[in-house]
Amino acid sequence: MRRLFPVTDQTPSAEVPGPGPAVDREWTFDELADAYAYPASLQGAAAGPGTAVDSGTSAGPGMAVDPGAVVESAVGGRVWLRANMVSTLDGAAHYDGLSQPISSAADMRIFGTLRGLADAVVVGAETVRLEEYRPARARQAFAARRAAAGQAPAPAIAVVSAGLNLDFSLPLFTEPPVPTLLVTGAEAPADRIRAAEKAGVEVLIAGEGPGADPARTVRVLAERGFGRLLTEGGPRLLGQFVAAGVLDELCLTLSPALTAGYAQRIAAGPGPAVPERFVLVSLLEQDGFLFARYRRARPPTDVS
Repeated sequence: MRRLFPVTDQTPSAEVPGPGPAVDREWTFDELADAYAYPASLQGAAAGPGTAVDSGTSAGPGMAVDPGAVVESAVGGRVWLRANMVSTLDGAAHYDGLSQPISSAADMRIFGTLRGLADAVVVGAETVRLEEYRPARARQAFAARRAAAGQAPAPAIAVVSAGLNLDFSLPLFTEPPVPTLLVTGAEAPADRIRAAEKAGVEVLIAGEGPGADPARTVRVLAERGFGRLLTEGGPRLLGQFVAAGVLDELCLTLSPALTAGYAQRIAAGPGPAVPERFVLVSLLEQDGFLFARYRRARPPTDVS
């Protein structure tokens, strides 16, 4: 893996070990975790919105080098919502309904790293069904880092659903190291809410209608103690977060593949009133795959 941006040293040789842009090697999980660290405002009990992001000038090879940058969440407080998605060159978010065919080993290492840093993984019910989601597992590579941050051994999975058409006997709900959450609206089918609660699933209400409101979803999870949020889609759920103006960061893998067909983009559904602008924080490359990290450019949206 090579870092293409930000470039901090133009001189290193590929024959000399080190984090310069010319060195192509497999990064350790610690280096990847440093490269994808959440903002410093989420790290300490005394920190809050507006705290400067970690500078990265002396840490891992992919960290941002902007020590003066001020990072604020779109919903305020100590919560940060990032998305992790993969797309082909022609914009497909999946192939034959699955993301695995357009992914890679390096992409999966970053996928695991992002999960290893998150308090909770937010995912739509359709993606749970299509991708046959299982509980996130505790990984030794992130154990010390999570313990130091006061996190559970593994992230919770928070499933967002209106109809609650889910099989609560699946391992995602019966065998998680951290209890799986179900996020829905106040008018969701009462019998399905009862079925979930009977199966031991904690139900969080984040909307007045049948489905969860995206901004309230973020706030409800933050109130539950999950400040480092990661959404893995699918496209409809990500589109809702984008339209609501509550997405803080996008980690996008660009797969060097063309699929044509009619696959969805990474975000789908009604969009915001104006295009949401993001700025590039870092860009990595391995085997033709590009791993971009973007941060919201505009001031936070008032969702109070």
